[in-house]
Amino acid sequence: MSAGSGWRWLPVTVALIGLDQFTKLAVVRHVKLYSSIHVLPVLDISLRYNRGAAFSFLEGASGWQRWFFTVLALVVGGAILIWMRRLQAAAQWLLSLSLACILAGALGNMIDRLRIGHVIDFIVAHWHRAEFPAFNVADSCITVGAALLILDALLESRRTRVSA
Repeated sequence: MSAGSGWRWLPVTVALIGLDQFTKLAVVRHVKLYSSIHVLPVLDISLRYNRGAAFSFLEGASGWQRWFFTVLALVVGGAILIWMRRLQAAAQWLLSLSLACILAGALGNMIDRLRIGHVIDFIVAHWHRAEFPAFNVADSCITVGAALLILDALLESRRTRVSA
């Protein structure tokens, strides 16, 4: 691993994948399928399985989606690793961190698809009768990583305008 590159942030990826897999294992062991544990007035823990992608996209497909999303995660993961290798860990820390989070999310869900054929979701946010689709730590990593990526782009744009 190159200490000066964005690969310096890969331990964050490993830790987030570990957290994702640990929480999924704990929920599978302690929560019955579709039962709910109320955590907050707007948040439940409820074990659900997702054979599709985000928001259960392609949930009802015949099974090809498992392999499609697995290959997609591998391709995106490879591209992210190449990108991270080219970054300067200290100077481009926010970009490196964002990519480490996105990579963790993609690989965390890929592990589920390879290991059990579907993704384990369990975090359910809701407001009265409106319910957001269930998600997991890996999905949260992708979301936080994408937000950090946008923040980095905005900050870089601002730096470029200020120095021009």
